[in-house]
Amino acid sequence: MTYTTTLRALRGGLAATAALLAFCAAAPAHAAPEPAGDWLLVTVTPSGAATGAPDGTLLRCDPPRGHSRADRACAELQAADGDIGRIPPQDAVCPMIHAPVTAHARGQWKGRPVEYTETFPNSCVMATRTGSVFALDAAGA
Repeated sequence: MTYTTTLRALRGGLAATAALLAFCAAAPAHAAPEPAGDWLLVTVTPSGAATGAPDGTLLRCDPPRGHSRADRACAELQAADGDIGRIPPQDAVCPMIHAPVTAHARGQWKGRPVEYTETFPNSCVMATRTGSVFALDAAGA
């Protein structure tokens, strides 16, 4: 009789656990609130970098801040209506060194979502094609 009672309790506990797991899987995750205005979380990841989340910089453009070249990056984004792919390429001579970097930006511009990812042959080519948006080094460097 003890065996039957214990088995029933175990089955009931398993059913309750399964229901709780199903509920938790269906419940939306609570993410941190996103900033207001025009903003992009920008990251640059070198090829072969250790796995995990890369460090990012939050570029805010209302007013420009949070980025070493925020004024210039925001002006370039304004001219391209927030579309990084429309930033005019700069004239530059880049070395033919294969050191791929992946540029990623996620955020919003004028209320529209922005999602941009592209891998470039090296950081010089990235800078010529994306302006100051991914210039995460010290200002003027």
